[in-house]
Amino acid sequence: MSEPTAGPRLSDRQRLSWLRLIRTQNVGPASFRDLINRFGSAEVALEMLPELMISGGANRIARIPAIAEAEAELETARKAGARFVGIGEPDYPPLLRNMDHPPPLLAVKGNAAVFRLPGIAIVGARNASLAGIKMARMLAADLGRDGYAIVSGLARGIDTAAHQGSLATGTIGVLAGGLDLPYPPENAGLCQDIAERGAVISEMPFGWQPRAQD
Repeated sequence: MSEPTAGPRLSDRQRLSWLRLIRTQNVGPASFRDLINRFGSAEVALEMLPELMISGGANRIARIPAIAEAEAELETARKAGARFVGIGEPDYPPLLRNMDHPPPLLAVKGNAAVFRLPGIAIVGARNASLAGIKMARMLAADLGRDGYAIVSGLARGIDTAAHQGSLATGTIGVLAGGLDLPYPPENAGLCQDIAERGAVISEMPFGWQPRAQD
């Protein structure tokens, strides 16, 4: 975890432990990385967390998801045609891996080959003008033909137009909520189209309703 480079795939046991650790209360990307670097694995980190919290002066132990909870989320992902990809695995988006504090585990639905294309983000107003929507769709199509993957957030307006313009060439939808809850609801069909021709990703748990602060 100390170096953001691609490595071997996680075992099923490792993936389960990674999911439990990142879903633990008050554990985010930075603290996840620190725990892995300190203890060597998510499994050991999970064992040591209660003692670490007590020694750090915590008034109560943060909630750690049970194995059954993580297994249920993995099964939910499987039934949805999705999978969890760790930051060190080959299918993790390279551009995201090189950002500050990237999410250690992503839910991914679609073809990871689109992650290997150079990416350009197109985002904008939800209440965009017709001219703005047309321009976003045309720009996304032109960039897609030039070999770029278009990255956007599936919101109304400019985001939707950008995805629509690049469906044929490769687009990536980044969801603020769970992968099973595309927002707005009317973009559920577009989300499925993106998954079939590109990929949709989320760091949030399945069933998580998108919020303004996410």
